[in-house]
Amino acid sequence: MATVDVDVSKLPDLSEMSGLLSDRVYEAVRAAILSLDFTPGAVIRKGALCEELGVSRQPVSDAILKLAGEGLVEVVPQSATRVSKLSMREVREDAFLREALEVAAVKRAAEVRSDEQLSRLARNLRLQHLQVEDGDYDEFYRTDQAFHRLIIDCCEVRRLNDTIRLVSNHVDRARLLMLPEPGRTVETLDEHAAILEAIRVSDPEAAGSAMQTHLRQLTKRLEPLEKSRPEMFSP
Repeated sequence: MATVDVDVSKLPDLSEMSGLLSDRVYEAVRAAILSLDFTPGAVIRKGALCEELGVSRQPVSDAILKLAGEGLVEVVPQSATRVSKLSMREVREDAFLREALEVAAVKRAAEVRSDEQLSRLARNLRLQHLQVEDGDYDEFYRTDQAFHRLIIDCCEVRRLNDTIRLVSNHVDRARLLMLPEPGRTVETLDEHAAILEAIRVSDPEAAGSAMQTHLRQLTKRLEPLEKSRPEMFSP
């Protein structure tokens, strides 16, 4: 199968992002990879990135190096730089680490959450219902992610969100392959509702169990997908 280049027109606009230029370039390329706008296996050409983003080669090279360290790109010396394909081994490893962190986080959230934090979670879940009714799966995915971040925010552990973000790279890309999967979004709403109710009644064990059930659905559904979409996965 012939290789294709990434579509650099899918990159976010750097002017709408904040921070140092090198950080914005990294976040822009990372976002395109995690959203699958940059297809697994596609070739990344630094010159095309520089032209599209209007930057020099140095911040692009720095971003590629950082993304390679996170396993999101593969740099082959004297050959090409490619978006890494999905690996079931890495997805399972990410899922294991994320479960350990998020189960601990939701237990703590059930113990220490404020009424305002509970209200934010409830509003988020209502928005998820509306997005599923409208069939707006892209927005549902973002609101789903925000639901998990709101739980993490309840814990007031500074490095927790960044740590979970780092170990979710492969899981997040894999999840997008399953949207919209028939019936899955409705199941997700039910699972989120169970998590929210356990937080509301301040039951850490029930919250941890509900979160574990929710997170373990991913790898179970991915294994048949690996067979139906082999072009997205490494052998």
